[in-house]
Amino acid sequence: MRRLLILFWLGLAALPAAAAVEVLATVPEWGALARELGGDRVRVFTATTALQDPHRIDARPSLLARARLARLVVANGAELETGWLPVVLRESGNASIQPGRDGYFEAAALVQRLDVPHRVDRAQGDVHAAGNPHVHLDPRNVLKVAGGLGERLARIDPDNAAFYQARLAAFTSRWQAAMARWEKAAAPLRGVPVVVHHQSFAYLSRWLGMEELGALEPKPGVEPSSGQLAALLQRQRERPARMVLRTAYQQAAASEWFAGRAGIPAVLLPFTVGGSSAAGDLFGLFDDSIERLLQALR
Repeated sequence: MRRLLILFWLGLAALPAAAAVEVLATVPEWGALARELGGDRVRVFTATTALQDPHRIDARPSLLARARLARLVVANGAELETGWLPVVLRESGNASIQPGRDGYFEAAALVQRLDVPHRVDRAQGDVHAAGNPHVHLDPRNVLKVAGGLGERLARIDPDNAAFYQARLAAFTSRWQAAMARWEKAAAPLRGVPVVVHHQSFAYLSRWLGMEELGALEPKPGVEPSSGQLAALLQRQRERPARMVLRTAYQQAAASEWFAGRAGIPAVLLPFTVGGSSAAGDLFGLFDDSIERLLQALR
């Protein structure tokens, strides 16, 4: 009997002090940030990968199961997930993660968004009424979101509030140092004209001072035809770009066709965490993106 009691108490001692907070992140960048701030106090599941278009995801049963377990949903917002996340939230039956509750967090709500349209007309393509949703590609925005997310973790898990605050302070220090390093390294990119496949890089371009001359897509989310690419190529002769940019989840054919005829590099940027072997976390995402841009410039 005594041996059984000893084994029982040893088993209790081996258990974690509290269960990790279950986090459902919609996109890799915010899943990575949740891990940075939450450490071993969170368990993060990310709904999408860098090889998936986050606009177009199915509300599959596995996502519903994750949402039922989640104590915190970390969404991008600005209508990025409008085609699937509302269904997942509604069908989860989890009242604590619905919009307006502490268990629902929207990153884009914390930053100033670019390209907010004066009017919304779906004939213009996949136009977001709340503005360009790809806010994570300006690291200054990441810092703002980190502050809000750290506060939210502390609110839903108050027993570990001091832990989250310490993690946020450490991340902030490392991130500010990295931003200074990135901005110094990327100085040659200021003023460089580029063409993009989709308007994915607006925040990156503004931060680095690159000039976006146009997009291969005639309308957001609409793949270009050969005629449209030819017209864009004519504009390239009149006002040349130095490179054409696309994400890991976009088809290469259009950018490679355009780049080949324009005589400029077609640059694949990781766009989010996991978009390249070097972009394993948020720091690697910006390290690799800047290095690829500088290589193309050289």
